[in-house]
Amino acid sequence: MLFLKADNLSGTRAIAHGFFGRRGGVSEGIFASLNCGPGSGDDRAHVIENRNRVLGALADGADARLVTLYQIHSPRAVAVEAPWDIGGAPDADAMATNVPGIALGILTADCAPVLLADHDAKVIGAAHAGWKGAAAGVIGNVVNAMEELGADRARICAAIGPTISQLNYEVGPEFRARFVEMDSLLERHFVPGARAGHWQFDLNGFVAQRLAEAGVGSVERLSVCTYADADAFFSFRRTTHRGEADYGRDISAILLRR
Repeated sequence: MLFLKADNLSGTRAIAHGFFGRRGGVSEGIFASLNCGPGSGDDRAHVIENRNRVLGALADGADARLVTLYQIHSPRAVAVEAPWDIGGAPDADAMATNVPGIALGILTADCAPVLLADHDAKVIGAAHAGWKGAAAGVIGNVVNAMEELGADRARICAAIGPTISQLNYEVGPEFRARFVEMDSLLERHFVPGARAGHWQFDLNGFVAQRLAEAGVGSVERLSVCTYADADAFFSFRRTTHRGEADYGRDISAILLRR
């Protein structure tokens, strides 16, 4: 099982986290093997078993539940007071909790998963930061949601997990223009692409900027590319380029232990 950690989220037993890749599960074919996305066309029993394995790796035998959102590329963040079943997930792209035993899971396949924690206040958060959500304010909203539960943004540690790299994220001129019109300083997240009139977008850097603007105390980037390593991570863009019918989802999760 591929299980990456961030240094700034580690060091205390009270909080467990992990950025999981596609290895170590039971799914088959294009979903092989640790596909944790119920929105894919994978066998639901396989997805549930994969999610149970992730929870087992995090909880280490403790009683816990894993929740994920119905992600819609929005800025919406919700507070989690009690776990829900897969079919009961709210429409949102970020969440926060101070309830022990609830693992917050974010599903991605190129977008940036962001895990956050205030170790002192014992408040955790998680966000799905694609370009739409990040531009619309999902990062600031998850930090606000954490503060409403008792966190202090100056103490919050945030880590950006496996994300498509700038080298592999080609965009057209309209995409770049949208960002530059929003803020001319965002031009720094683009470099000319190999194709004339196209650009390479640094989603990882953009999300890191949003975290800095939100005033969090620590930001760590794993700087691992989902597109480049087909054996380790699922990637929507790679699937599209290969003409495959569907794709799996990686999961990143954080748990406040009981």
